[in-house]
Amino acid sequence: MKKESVREVIYYSDPLNEEFSKAKITPRVIDGNYRYFHGPLWDFCSLVIQNVLSMPIKVLYLKIKFRHSYIGKGKLKQCNNIGYFIYGNHTQPFADTFIPSVADYPKRNFFIVAPANVSMPGSGWLVELLGAIPIPQDMEGMKHFVKAVEARIKRRQSVTIYPEAHIWPYYTGIRPFKDVSFKYPVQYDCPVFALTNTYHRRGAGGRKVKVVTYIDGPFYPDGSLSPRKRQQDLRDRVYECMLERSNNSSYEFIEYRKKEEE
Repeated sequence: MKKESVREVIYYSDPLNEEFSKAKITPRVIDGNYRYFHGPLWDFCSLVIQNVLSMPIKVLYLKIKFRHSYIGKGKLKQCNNIGYFIYGNHTQPFADTFIPSVADYPKRNFFIVAPANVSMPGSGWLVELLGAIPIPQDMEGMKHFVKAVEARIKRRQSVTIYPEAHIWPYYTGIRPFKDVSFKYPVQYDCPVFALTNTYHRRGAGGRKVKVVTYIDGPFYPDGSLSPRKRQQDLRDRVYECMLERSNNSSYEFIEYRKKEEE
């Protein structure tokens, strides 16, 4: 689909590793001492904050700021009684945590994040209560991290992953991403869904955008392949689906151009 004019241009050189989020946060150390499990009281408070107190805020934010809508949200109901993973394109700092949570409601949705997301002074704990599972920086921490992810799947909850890893605000394409995060659905033999946010013009002069989110799946690991090939195959199917859906974007609020090599 042909995209309309842009309001801003950002130049990039590395689509895998560059970050364009405006937030500048010094990340805390997430190691073997980090607590992924806090007990029943914490979990109850997390449930109330995730699915009761914050849900109206999430819905209103998406509707007011983006006139947000879903296409294919009902597909998630096919796996209502089991845990699964959601993979999405990373283009918004707040909406990217709201969109899968609202789509999944009343199922609880958790999301894997970089340490910086739980490092904001005075509010890092709130992000954790809202479902953030930060990636650790050592092997001991990784053991606890894997157990935390596994626990969510066994409890028939969902875990959202942004395989692009870095935020590119309003980006309308799909950046190349590795298959490393697809080892989890292969390991737990559970389905995944693809979530693709697309952008469309709203308002005079292109001052605002509308976001339409496509949800596709479920995609299951191919049991006929070896675990390593299963992981790559699952990544490829999700990537191709997201790439096709991204073509539905009709407006580039921000255009990203690759820098010319000197």
